[in-house]
Amino acid sequence: MNIKLVGGAALGLATMLVLSSCGSGSGTGTTGDGATKAADGGKVTIKLVAADYGDGPGKPNSGQTFWDGVIKEFEAANPNIHVEAQVINWNDIDKQVATMVQNGQVPDILQTGDYSGFVKDGLLYKSDEILSPETSKDMLAKFAEFGKVDGTAYGIPFVSSARALFYNKDLFAKAGIAEPPKTWDELKAAAEKLKAAGVTQPFGLPLGQEEAQGESFLWFLGNGGGYKDASGKWAINSPQNVETFKYIKGLVDAGLTTPNPGTKDRKTVWEDFGAGKVGMVNGGPMSIPIFDAAGLKNYGVVPIAGKTGPLDTTLGVMDWIMAFNKNGHAAEIKKFMDFFYTGDAAKKIVDTYKLLPVTNGGIAKLSGDEKLKPFLDALPNASFYPFQDPKWAEVNPAIKQTIGGAVKDDPAKVLGELQKVAEGS
Repeated sequence: MNIKLVGGAALGLATMLVLSSCGSGSGTGTTGDGATKAADGGKVTIKLVAADYGDGPGKPNSGQTFWDGVIKEFEAANPNIHVEAQVINWNDIDKQVATMVQNGQVPDILQTGDYSGFVKDGLLYKSDEILSPETSKDMLAKFAEFGKVDGTAYGIPFVSSARALFYNKDLFAKAGIAEPPKTWDELKAAAEKLKAAGVTQPFGLPLGQEEAQGESFLWFLGNGGGYKDASGKWAINSPQNVETFKYIKGLVDAGLTTPNPGTKDRKTVWEDFGAGKVGMVNGGPMSIPIFDAAGLKNYGVVPIAGKTGPLDTTLGVMDWIMAFNKNGHAAEIKKFMDFFYTGDAAKKIVDTYKLLPVTNGGIAKLSGDEKLKPFLDALPNASFYPFQDPKWAEVNPAIKQTIGGAVKDDPAKVLGELQKVAEGS
């Protein structure tokens, strides 16, 4: 999510570093241990370092603009706390934060794609030290569980994303399709009608290296499969997964998908959907700005079709926020965290970046948005990549590079080779 799509590629499109901080930096000074004190009557300054989900400095959706707005409201409600924000693009944030840690200049709050590396060095507050019980209880349980190391929570879910099936209502009407598909048989039948009506890509299928692991996982879920089985063992070449790719290969061979899907990235396919060239495609809330920019308005969003019925789960994606304990600002951090999660900030993230909240209260606030409803309904029961397994760091890139070949070659062979990667020492 970082959205980084589950510890994968960042959604943030920024390419430059924003070094400016919120408000004026006057009246503050850094102590030898990295803590900041204000010279104006004991006001406490806490530093926030965050990743940029926007298009970079000076853009309307820049991360700095977002955080400046949140902080302005927070400081108005908490005049004794000043928050200094530094927003960094996804390409640089991990490296720059590592330098901060090495130099003993850690921020109080960090928002990025991973937290676990700081836990082993004892650098983070436990979540219950900087979240009120009410805020903790409101977190989506399945998401919060991934913030734990050895049973203790350190990482706090920040934003999430999910997947659903988009379909072009005008193309469906042209092809005489009354309803979006709920099963694989219905999906194939709809794709055949779309092809007969002249649609060049009945189903948009991105199995290129950008996020082949995500598209594949969604199809696996539809057949009771996944990258691991219920016991936690790697099961990439399970009978369910092999059957899934044989079905997908059949769609490709029949000309019912994106041509040469193993070479196509999702952004390209989403742009084609926005241009009216694709009848159906799996996507997320972050797809919507692409469709809007292309001028596509008449589309629907429904749960993804599975072999025998629509998925009651989805691919869960999240990024994290955490707090460093070096400067001793737990009380001030807790006030900021509670303000962020219980106020309007989470909704502003949805409006600005089309990312989803991680609290039940946040989901409730958005329940009236019909385009977001399929994503919101699926979030509490989300499924995740096995990113807590250290082997995933090796398996994930291998999937991206090779799994698209399963629609050309023998699926059992391709998935079998990936299984060897997962089981290798």
